[in-house]
Amino acid sequence: LFALWQILSASGAFNPYLMPEVPAVFRRVALELVNGEFLLNAGATLYRALAGFLIAAALAVTIGIAMARIRIVHWFFDPILSVGFPMPKVAFLPVFMLWFGAYDASKITLIAFASFFAIAVNTVAGTQGVDRHLVWSARSLGASERKILWTVILPAALPQILTGFQIALPLAMIVTIVTEMLMGGVGLGGAMIRAQRFADSIGVFSGIVQIGFTGFVVIFTMRWLRRRLLSWHEEAKR
Repeated sequence: LFALWQILSASGAFNPYLMPEVPAVFRRVALELVNGEFLLNAGATLYRALAGFLIAAALAVTIGIAMARIRIVHWFFDPILSVGFPMPKVAFLPVFMLWFGAYDASKITLIAFASFFAIAVNTVAGTQGVDRHLVWSARSLGASERKILWTVILPAALPQILTGFQIALPLAMIVTIVTEMLMGGVGLGGAMIRAQRFADSIGVFSGIVQIGFTGFVVIFTMRWLRRRLLSWHEEAKR
C-alpha cells in the first residue's frame, strides 16, 4: 500500500498537496514521535476509547447475562437492543454535549453508548448458547446459582463475549476519532482536524498513518488477550 502510494505521488499524476510523498509523511510522523506530540494525542485517544469501552463492557456483560437468565429483564431490554443496535450512535453526540458538556464526559459517554450494544448482543447469544447439560450437571452436584454463573456459564459464554469485545473495541476507536474531529481538543482526531484547518496536507496524512498504527496495536492486543483468556478452549488449538 505504501509502495503504491509513493508511486502515485511521485508520478506527477496527482497534485503534491492532495497526495504528499510517503517520505515526507513519515518524516512528520517521526518528528511528532520525537517531540512527544504523537504520544500525547494517542494517549488521549486511547484513554477515551478504553474508558468508554470498559464502562460499556461492565454494563453490557451484566445486562446481557441477566437478559439470558431473567425473563423480565429480557422483556425490558430486548426492544432497546433491537432498536439501538443498528442506529448511528454518533447522532446522539449533540444530546450528550447538552447533558455532559463539551469535554471528555460527553465523549466517553458516547463511546460507551456506541460500544454497549455489540457487547450486550453477543453476551446474550453466548449465555443462551451454553449447553444446558452443563448447568444441570452443576446443579445436580449441589452448586449454587452464583457458583454456576462463575464456573459454568461465564467460561462457556466467554468466546462469544470476547467476540463482542472484538467488535466493540474498533467501534470505540472509530467513535473516539469522530468525536475528536467534531469537538476538537487533544487527540489523534483533533490533531487531524487542526491540520486540515491550516491546510497542512502532510499533517492530515500523518494523522491517518498514526490512527492506523494505533488501531492496529489495539486490535492486535485484543487478539492476543483473547488467545490468553481462551488458552483452555478448543479454538486455541487451531
